[in-house]
Amino acid sequence: MHCPFCRHPDTRVIDSRSTDDGAAIRRRRTCPECGRRFTTQETVLLMVSKRSGVTEPFSRDKVVAGVRRACQGRPVSEDSLAQLGQQVEEAIRAKGAAELPSNEVGLAILGPLRELDEVAYLRFASVYRGFESLADFEAEISQLKAEKGES
Repeated sequence: MHCPFCRHPDTRVIDSRSTDDGAAIRRRRTCPECGRRFTTQETVLLMVSKRSGVTEPFSRDKVVAGVRRACQGRPVSEDSLAQLGQQVEEAIRAKGAAELPSNEVGLAILGPLRELDEVAYLRFASVYRGFESLADFEAEISQLKAEKGES
């Protein structure tokens, strides 16, 4: 690790602490050359492979942005969206894989979104699952009703 002040190529770790429930490590470092101290944050990159073959880092912000579009005009708060984003990231990290397909991210979104707002869930599912007809919507609505015990 290069010192951000004098660019010395070697620094010494003084203290390490786990943060974000073990998802990151905060390290306090010192430079033997200039004597200054600084903090670094280390996180494990979670990669998502898309259908096109492109691989990119997982972004909680992209998850929240996609769900926000599905929730447009619905009574869903920004806090709820942030919590959903965190739930999705935790579920994905719990799988223990360093790289996962994008459809797994979509599946991880559907469960929490269904509990948050059913209309937003239907909007998201219609795009994610590629609904092509009214019958697709009817089948999904029937399944939602059956799970709730409605007729």
